[in-house]
Amino acid sequence: MPAGQYDVDAGAEAPSRQRGARMPRRERRAQLLDSALGVFVASGYHAAAMDDIAERAGVSKPVLYQHFPGKMDLYLALLDIACDQVIENCRAALASTPDNKQRVAATIDAFYDYVADDNGAFRLVFESDLTNEAAVRQLVDRVTTECAAMIAEVIRDDTGLPDEASRLLAVSLVGMAQVSARFWLNDTAGIDRADATALITGLAWRGIRGYPKTDEH
Repeated sequence: MPAGQYDVDAGAEAPSRQRGARMPRRERRAQLLDSALGVFVASGYHAAAMDDIAERAGVSKPVLYQHFPGKMDLYLALLDIACDQVIENCRAALASTPDNKQRVAATIDAFYDYVADDNGAFRLVFESDLTNEAAVRQLVDRVTTECAAMIAEVIRDDTGLPDEASRLLAVSLVGMAQVSARFWLNDTAGIDRADATALITGLAWRGIRGYPKTDEH
C-alpha cells in the first residue's frame, strides 16, 4: 500500500482505549466526521472540543489533526456534506415526477425527511451558531440559492413568469419547507409527519398554482 494511505496514532496510548489501530485514510476521515457530527449537534460549535471529538472517535488528537488542522476545518467539512445532501434531496424530489403538484409534495417531504433524520445534521445547516462566519454563511446560503434555482426553473417554465419573480417564489417555497419542518420537529403537540407534510403541501400548492401560464406572460 502506498505511503500515506494509512494513518497511525502517534500519541500516547491510553490502555483502556486501544488507540493506534491502522485504518485507511478515507475510512478514518469518515469515522472522524461521524464522531464530530454527534459532538457538534449535541453541543454546538462553541462548546464542542476537539478533545471530545477525538474521544468519541477513539483516537488521539494528533490523528484528528492529521485530517483536520482545526475545529473550523472539521465543522466546514461536515457542513459542506450536509448542504450537499439537502440540495441533492431537493434535486431528486423535483426529478421524481413531471406532475407539478406531486413535485411540490415531494420537495416538501424531502425537507421534512431531512429534518427528521436521527443524526441531526440539519442543525448544522438550519440552526448553525456560526452564521456570522463568512465561510459558514456562504455554505448555508448555498442551500437556499441552489434549491431555489432548481425550483425557479420549474416555476418559470410552467408559468412564464420572469426569472426574478420565479426566483422569489422559489425562495419563499424553500423557506416555507425548511422553517415549517423545523417547527414540526420541535412542536410538542406531536402532529403526525404525513399530516404535517400534507398541510404544508396544500398551502404551497394552493399558492403556486395561482400563477398559470397565460398569453400575457
